[in-house]
Amino acid sequence: MPYAAGHRTEVKGKIIQSARRLFNRDGFDNVSIAQIMAGAGLTHGGFYSYFKSKSELYTEVLGCFFTDPNWKSCWEGVEVDLSSANLGPQVVRAYLSRQHFEDVENSCPMVALPTDVSRSNAPVKRAFETVFEAMVSVLERSSIENGRPRRARAQATAALCVGGMVVARAMLNRVRADELREACMSVALTLGGWRDESKLKNGKSKRPRSLSAGRI
Repeated sequence: MPYAAGHRTEVKGKIIQSARRLFNRDGFDNVSIAQIMAGAGLTHGGFYSYFKSKSELYTEVLGCFFTDPNWKSCWEGVEVDLSSANLGPQVVRAYLSRQHFEDVENSCPMVALPTDVSRSNAPVKRAFETVFEAMVSVLERSSIENGRPRRARAQATAALCVGGMVVARAMLNRVRADELREACMSVALTLGGWRDESKLKNGKSKRPRSLSAGRI
């Protein structure tokens, strides 16, 4: 009996999600294809019907919430509206949120996997760079000054978000880790020109509930 329409896409999605969780938790080198397929509820042999290698799968895993329209339901209290003209500060607050800090398995792979990427081949590094550039692009579009995008600030802001979370997760002292997240968030919002990011175009101020809920 033939599979229903969409079956292949659904199975591929399960493999990617399983790999994301395992890579984020244990690292690329410490996870086997058998473990990935078991985590997806599938047999080892089916892997090569979808991916040529673990490295090819890795490039699929290197996505993040600001490029995934289905991300919204992942973290309670943190929402990112990908259609918003004010997306930049939302990304900063979500990236450096307590929820992102605590949810290792579902976090952005740029936080969990930079060391693995630095040791990997060109396709994997290219995928990492693509995701980072997507983040920079989002931040750049949201921070316009004198009619021109502020790319340098967007790059620095993105690096501050990713690097800040990497260092915070490496800390044993949770209080200091939280202080670091908050400090990085404050500086990142300043770099992007979003210290008063709650202002609307008509000049009135209104802080979105989703952003303040995900801050700490």
